[in-house]
Amino acid sequence: MKGKKNFYHLIMFPYPSGNLHIGHWYPYAPADVFARLKRMLGFNVLSPIGFDAFGLPAENAALKRGIHPAKWTMQNIKTMTKQLESMGNSYDWSREVITCEPDYYKWNQWLFLRMFRRGLAYKKKAPANWCPKDKTVLANEQVIDGKCERCGTEVVQREIDQWLFKITDYAERLLKDLDKLDWPEKTKTMQRNWIGKSEGALVEFPISNFQFPIKVFTTRPDTLFGATYMVLAPEHELISNLKSQISNWNEVEKYIDQAKNKSELQRGDLAKEKTGIELKGIKAINPTNKKEVPVWIADYVIASYGTGAIMAVPAHDERDFEFAKKFNLPIVEVVNPKDNSNWKGLEAAYVGEGIMANSGQFNSMDSEKARWEITKFVNGERKINYRLRDWLISRQRYWGTPIPIVYCKNCGTVPVPEKDLPIKLPPLKDFKPADDGRSPLARSKQFLNTKCPKCGGKAERETDTMDTFVDSSWYYCRYTDPKNKKAFADGKKMRAWLPVNMYIGGVEHTVLHLLYSRFLTKFLKDEGLADFSEPFTALRHQGMILGPDGQKMSKSHGNVVDPDNLVKQFGADAVRTYLCFMGEYDRGGPWHPTGILGVVRFLNRTADLFEKTRDKKPGIRNKELKKLLHQTVKKVGEDVESFKFNTAVSSLMILLNKMEEKKAELNPETWSVFLRLLAPFAPHMAEELWQILGTRNKKQETRKYKSVHLKKWPEFDAELIKEETFELVVQINGKVRDAFTAPINITQAEAEKLTFGRENVKKYISNSKPKRIIFVPRRLINIVL
Repeated sequence: MKGKKNFYHLIMFPYPSGNLHIGHWYPYAPADVFARLKRMLGFNVLSPIGFDAFGLPAENAALKRGIHPAKWTMQNIKTMTKQLESMGNSYDWSREVITCEPDYYKWNQWLFLRMFRRGLAYKKKAPANWCPKDKTVLANEQVIDGKCERCGTEVVQREIDQWLFKITDYAERLLKDLDKLDWPEKTKTMQRNWIGKSEGALVEFPISNFQFPIKVFTTRPDTLFGATYMVLAPEHELISNLKSQISNWNEVEKYIDQAKNKSELQRGDLAKEKTGIELKGIKAINPTNKKEVPVWIADYVIASYGTGAIMAVPAHDERDFEFAKKFNLPIVEVVNPKDNSNWKGLEAAYVGEGIMANSGQFNSMDSEKARWEITKFVNGERKINYRLRDWLISRQRYWGTPIPIVYCKNCGTVPVPEKDLPIKLPPLKDFKPADDGRSPLARSKQFLNTKCPKCGGKAERETDTMDTFVDSSWYYCRYTDPKNKKAFADGKKMRAWLPVNMYIGGVEHTVLHLLYSRFLTKFLKDEGLADFSEPFTALRHQGMILGPDGQKMSKSHGNVVDPDNLVKQFGADAVRTYLCFMGEYDRGGPWHPTGILGVVRFLNRTADLFEKTRDKKPGIRNKELKKLLHQTVKKVGEDVESFKFNTAVSSLMILLNKMEEKKAELNPETWSVFLRLLAPFAPHMAEELWQILGTRNKKQETRKYKSVHLKKWPEFDAELIKEETFELVVQINGKVRDAFTAPINITQAEAEKLTFGRENVKKYISNSKPKRIIFVPRRLINIVL
C-alpha cells in the first residue's frame, strides 16, 4: 500500500504433522495480535504462512499408517489450514508456500548448484551420526543427549559418503553479526557457544623414530611445560601409520571399534567416566623441555574438533586431571594462582590465570604474557579455531528434495544443468528406508539411471535427499514472490520487504534453523541475490503450553487440549485472548481448563455494557475515566510491542471495570477507543461491535463503518496522563521503613522536611544525627545514620 512503511512480520511456519492442539495455537494467536497492532499503527504489514512439509515425521507417520507421505502431508495441510483460519489470524494466504511442491524445492536444488559452483557444497566420506531406526544420517545439531531428536533412538557412528555445506567458511561473520541483532541475549549466547571461537596456538609434538609430528591446537600454550601425556582421537590418521610400532595393537584396535558406536555428543560428555588405551611403544616429545611423554587414545577426543589430538595438562584442565588420576599419569603444576592462600595444590586442576612455575626461563612471568612467549619459543603458530562443523545435508530417506548431482564413470561428479530443474521426487510405492544405508530412491531405476549432462553417456543420479532445514533456510525470501517461476524471488520485491522485521518461533531452533538461515542469507548476499546479510532483524521466542497435568502435550500422555472444541464452545476471540492473558509469552505454562472462563466473562461484560451505553451523547466528561482511557492506550500499545500480551489484556480489564463504574459517562467516543484497543485480541467481536457503533439510529442502519482493523490505533494525550503524585519510599540505612504519597516534582529539601516529620521515621532515627541523605527523585529517600 502506497504511503505506508513496509513491515515484514513472520512466524516460523508449521510442520503438517496432524491436528493442531492448543500448544500449537500459542505461538500463532498472540503473534497475530502484534501484527494487527502494527497495521493499525500505520504499517503495511506482510504476515504470510505456509508449511514446512518435507522430512522424517511425515515419512514415519506415513509408514506407520501404510499410506504415501505426499497423501498424508496434504491431508494434514488441509486440516491445519482450516484450524489456522479459525483463529482469525490475519495471514496473507495468497503467498502460501508448501515446501514439498516442485515449484518450491526446485529452488532448493538451484541454491545447491550455486553453492556447488562456489565450492561450498562438497561430498566426503567421514564418520557420521547414524540413527538405526530412521536409517539416516543426522547432523550434530539433531542429536540430543546421544539420541535422535525425532525418534529418541540411540545414535551410532557410521562411515558414510555425505554431502555438506561449508558453513565453517562463514564462522567469523556469523559470530560478529550477532551483535547487531535484536534477539534474546540467551539465544545469541547459544549461537556464540555453538560457533565456539577460540584463540590459541598450533604446536607440534615430534614422535620418536617417526617422521610426522602430532599437531595440537591449544588455547593455553602457557601450560606447555605441564603437558605430561598426549591423547589422540580413535580415528586419528596417525594411528594406522604407527600400527607397526604399537606393541598392543590388538587392544588398541578393539578400543577403536568400540568408539565407532558412540556419537560425538556421547563422547564429549564431560560427566561420563573417561576411558582410554596407551599406545605402547609410542612416545612424543614435549617441545618445551624435550622430555618424552606417553601417547594415548581416548574417545573424549574428537577427530573433527581442532586437530583430533590434545596435549594433556592435568594440573590445569579438569578433564585431563580426571584422566591422569584414573591412569596414574604425572601431574606437573606450571601456573600458580596470584593469590594462593586457598590453593589446594594437586587436589584439583587450576584452570585460571596466574604466575608461571616449573617453566624454565618463563618462571615468575604472568601466564597471559607467557602464553605467546612460549608459543614463539616452540615455533608455534598463533591461530583462531572454531567449534562449528560443516552442515551435513545428506539424508538417506525418501521424503525430501533430491540432490541435483549425477555420477558419470567418465566425467565424475556432474551438476545437473539449471534448465533441467526441478529434479522431481518420483512417486515411489516402496519408500521404506534401506538397511544398506542407500536412499529408497536407489530402488527407482527410472529415477536412478540417466544420461551424463556433459558427455551424454550412462550415469546415475545422487539418491540422497536434502536435510529439510535447507527448505526452511530461505523460505522467508520466497514469501515475497511465491509464484515466480523464473527466479527464487524477484530482487525488487525482496528489497521492498526484507529482512524480516519481526520473527517469532521456538528457542529449540537456535543452532538449527536460525543458524542455517543466517548462513544462507550471507551466501545470498555474496552471490548478489540479496542486499542484506541477516534474515531476521528482531526475534522473539514463545514459551510452551503444557498439559493440565504439567507435562508436555502429547497424545501418548493423553493431555492434549483440542482448540476446535474450545472455539465451538467459547469462540475464537475468547481462546485468542486467553492465550494472551494466561502468562508471559516467552514462558508459557500449564493449561488451566477453567482459566478461559474469566476471559469469556470479560468479553460478555464488554458486549453487555456496549449494548447499554453505545447511544449516549459524545464527550467524556469524567476526568478520572478520560485519564485512565489515555493511560490504557499507552499501556496496551507499549505492552503489545514488547510482547507483554498478558499485561495488555489486564489493562483492558481494568479499563472495563472503570467503564462499568462510570457507565453514565460512556459514549461512542469512549467505545471508539476501547474497540480499537480490543481489536487485535478479539478481532471478530471488535469488528461486529464497531459496525454497530456506526449505526447510531435507524436511518443509518444501512451505512457501514470502515473495518476497525483498518482504523488507526488511538493516540494518547501525554499531558493528560502525567502523574501528579508518586509513592516516596523511605529507607533508613538501606532498609525500607516507611512510604508516603508526595508531589511528583518534590525537591530534596521538601522531601527531607516531610520525611523527618513522620512519626514512623522519628521512631527509627530517635536522637541520631544522619551522616548522609540520598535522594532519588520520584523514587526514594535513604537516611544513612
